[in-house]
Amino acid sequence: MTDDARRQREADLITYYDNETTDRVDRELPEWRVAKRDDFLELLRREQRKAVLEVGTGPGRDAQAFVDAGLDFRGVDLAPGSVEICRELGLDVQVGSVLDLPFETEAFDAGWTMSTLLHVSDADLPNALAELARVLKPGAPLALGLWGHPDWTEGPSGDSDYGPPRFFSFRSDETLHHQLSTIGQVEQTDRREIEGPFHYQWAVVRVGK
Repeated sequence: MTDDARRQREADLITYYDNETTDRVDRELPEWRVAKRDDFLELLRREQRKAVLEVGTGPGRDAQAFVDAGLDFRGVDLAPGSVEICRELGLDVQVGSVLDLPFETEAFDAGWTMSTLLHVSDADLPNALAELARVLKPGAPLALGLWGHPDWTEGPSGDSDYGPPRFFSFRSDETLHHQLSTIGQVEQTDRREIEGPFHYQWAVVRVGK
């Protein structure tokens, strides 16, 4: 993917999510997603991990749960509209891309990113994962959630009321596992079957192991 194509893809994503942000504020997360977050919070409690980074905060629904649990939370999101809503809630969130995270190396004890890396192309995914691993301490748990599909060809998807088509890159479970293994030990995997051709992929990677 060329730099111009990447910039256009990110600009389209920003437009879409800035337009959608207000509607997402009141949209409840599915119970199974909340359960996965609760399990991760329990892991962080057991391991006495405090500094947590979320990449792709959206309007701050997961972020607020991390803060309420007493964690030292920071987050980034590509869309300024989402960042503004998070800051209005008192959350420490800034505009940023997973391809160039604005944090020091080994700054965090844990990482969390849901439904974000599916907007990263296959060519850019290794860099995105390397950036996530860079800002996490060795041995830190990184939780990831993605929509998966075994036969999808990456590209823009239309049918949106919020702006330009978003870029998607859905991956098979096997491909995702292989990519995650490049940054650490994959300790947990799960998939949630959804009506239709897609499913939700879940993984926890122990970075650097």
